[in-house]
Amino acid sequence: MPSPLSFINLVYMITVIGFDADDTLWVNEPNYLETEKEFCRMLSAWKPAEETSALLFSTEMANLELYGYGAKSFILSMIETAVSVSAGQVGALTISEITRLGKSLINKDVELLDGVEETLQQLSAGYRLILATKGDLADQERKLGKSGLEKYFHHIEIMRDKKDDNYRRLLNHLDIPAADFLMVGNSLKSDIIPVLNLGGHAIHIPYHTTWQHEKTDDLPVHPFFTELRTIKQLPQFIATYESNH
Repeated sequence: MPSPLSFINLVYMITVIGFDADDTLWVNEPNYLETEKEFCRMLSAWKPAEETSALLFSTEMANLELYGYGAKSFILSMIETAVSVSAGQVGALTISEITRLGKSLINKDVELLDGVEETLQQLSAGYRLILATKGDLADQERKLGKSGLEKYFHHIEIMRDKKDDNYRRLLNHLDIPAADFLMVGNSLKSDIIPVLNLGGHAIHIPYHTTWQHEKTDDLPVHPFFTELRTIKQLPQFIATYESNH
């Protein structure tokens, strides 16, 4: 893991801090895993759970370009997978149950991760905070509303994807130099590497479970990247190295 000391040279320039949402601010992936487990149980008469799960993931990947990310995309992929797994034999009642399962996922309460609100409250006093997340617009807006965190952010950006160009457009739109921007998130692939590629700073806060699509073996070796165990460490981390500059 890169040393936090690598941040010292430029941390004082940071004026804007971006936060990912799902599994950085609130619980997300465990809800999908719970839904997927129940979905696989519904189709157990046709295939073992492991095979159904693998087919669901491949269906999601094939549908990403068309549907994007989020719960509604997940529901459509579950229905398509059910038809495929059953060779077209799945009944209307099961399709209805899959739809109900998806709606239950959408309507889940938002569970904030430990220390999130206190951290945002502290940092919002001295920095411009933005939310930079990807997914379905209605789904993410609903979760943000339930979270009670909207008041801490100067800007909300719900992105179709989180690649270099998506971040570049965001920073250009908000007139933020990359060197002044720090991104905080749980996904190396979506939250960390693209921002580093643009010349920004990034802090990785791993979550105990990660969606297969977000996994990568590429651990950045970069002077403006570090990793923290918990978001509660973030204010002190920044304050310490600013004061030492």
